[in-house]
Amino acid sequence: MGFTSPIMNQYRQKRVTAEKAARVVKSGDWVDYGAFCTAPRTLDAALAHRAGELEQVNIRALAFPGKAKVAMAGRGGNSLIYNNWHFSSGDRKNHDNHNCYYIPFTYNEGPGHYGRNLHTDVCMLQATPMDRQGNFNFGIGNSFQRAIIDNARTVIVEVNDTLPRCLGGMGESVHISEVDYVVETDNRPIMTIGSPSITEVDQKIADLIVEEIRDGACIQLGIGGMPNAVGKQIAQSGLKDLGVHTEMLADAYLEMFEAGRITNRKKNLDPGKLVYTFALGSQRLYDFLDNNPACASYSVDYTNRLRNISANDNVISINNAIEVDLYGQVSSESSGYRHITGTGGQFDFAYGAYHSEGGKSFICLSSTVTDRDGKVRSRIRPVFDPGSIVTLPRTITHHVVTEYGKVCLKGKSTWERAEALISIAHPDFRDELIKEAERMKIWVRENRRNALVNAA
Repeated sequence: MGFTSPIMNQYRQKRVTAEKAARVVKSGDWVDYGAFCTAPRTLDAALAHRAGELEQVNIRALAFPGKAKVAMAGRGGNSLIYNNWHFSSGDRKNHDNHNCYYIPFTYNEGPGHYGRNLHTDVCMLQATPMDRQGNFNFGIGNSFQRAIIDNARTVIVEVNDTLPRCLGGMGESVHISEVDYVVETDNRPIMTIGSPSITEVDQKIADLIVEEIRDGACIQLGIGGMPNAVGKQIAQSGLKDLGVHTEMLADAYLEMFEAGRITNRKKNLDPGKLVYTFALGSQRLYDFLDNNPACASYSVDYTNRLRNISANDNVISINNAIEVDLYGQVSSESSGYRHITGTGGQFDFAYGAYHSEGGKSFICLSSTVTDRDGKVRSRIRPVFDPGSIVTLPRTITHHVVTEYGKVCLKGKSTWERAEALISIAHPDFRDELIKEAERMKIWVRENRRNALVNAA
C-alpha cells in the first residue's frame, strides 16, 4: 500500500482470514452487520458455517443485499437468529420462510438505539480500502454504522475496493485504531440495481406531483417506480435550482443533476451539497459519488432529524404506499400478516416536509392492485386487513395521489377525508367504498354529489 509504517503495521497486525475473524463470535452474542451494500458477505458466509456449534447468536442487518447466509443456515432455529431493520427482497423471502424477524423503528432513531436500548458484541461491515490516514470509508451505506461501532466490543472490517469512497458529511468512516480485525476479500462487486420500470400509471401520478414543485424546492424521493418517475419527470422539466436532502440516493437524482435541475444553491442547510445517508442504484451512480465533494454522506440521525429536514424551505417528500384507508392512515410495510419492507424514513420525511416552510409530502399509489389469485383490489380501503401495519397515522398524512387525482387530508374531518379519498379511488370501487363509509359513519348525504363532482 505504500503507507507510513505505524499505520501499515497496525493494518498487518490486524489482518486475518474471515474464518479466524468469525471465531470471535460466541454463543449468546449480538452481531451487527453493515447497512445495505456494506453488509459483510465473506464474513457472513464464515459465520453461517459455524451454525452447528453456536447457540442463541442474534444478528441484526439492514436490507441485506440478497439472502443472508446466516439466515438460511439458522433456518429459524436457536443457533443463528436473523433480525432486520428494513427488508430487501432477500430478507422478505427469508421472512416468508420463517428465517427472519423484523425490528420496528423509525430511521432517524436508529443511532440512538445503540448505547440506550441495545448492545453489540461484534460489528461486521464492508468498507473501502484503508486510506493514507488510516481510515476505512463506509461507502454508500453510512446509515448508523458509526453508532454501532462506538458501542461494539469487537469491530471487524471486510475490505472491498469496489465500494465508492463517499465523502462526509458526518459519520462516514472508521479509523484503523478502532478496528480489531481486517479481512481482505476477493473484491466481488457490490450490488447494483437498475432504475425501476415506470408504468403509465406512474407517469400520470408523476405529472400530478411535478406541477406542485417550485423552483428552489428541496427533494426527497423514496424507493420504487413512482418516486423515480417523479425524478425523471423533473429532469425533463424546466425547474431550476433544486436541492437534495434525502435518506436514499437513487439514479433519478443523477438524471436530475445531469439535466441541470439540481444545484443545491437555494438550500438553507448544507448549501451546495447533495446530502444523503445511503445510495442504491447503478454503477454509474456509484462512480458519480466516488470522491465527489459535491455530495455529502451523513449518518441518518442527521439526514432524518426533524429540524434538519424542515430547515430547508419547500421540501417535497415523495413516497410509496401499499394501501391507504378511508381515515387517511397509510400502510407501507405489510400486506396483512405478510411483512414486505419497513418504516424506513417515510414517517421522518412526511412529518419533516410538512414542517418545512412551503413544504409538502406526497403518498403515491396506484388505485388498484392485482393479487396472487388474479383478483383486482382497490388500494384505497375502508379499513386495513388484520396484521397490516400503519406506517403513517392519519394525523401525519398530507397529500395522497393516485392516477385519478391528488387530495390534501390535513385539517379535514373524517367525512371529508372519506369523500376526498373515494374521489381518487378507481371508479369501479367507489360505490362499494361509499357503502362502507356509510356503515363506518363517516359519510354524509352530500358526499355522493361532492365526490362525483370532484371525480368529474
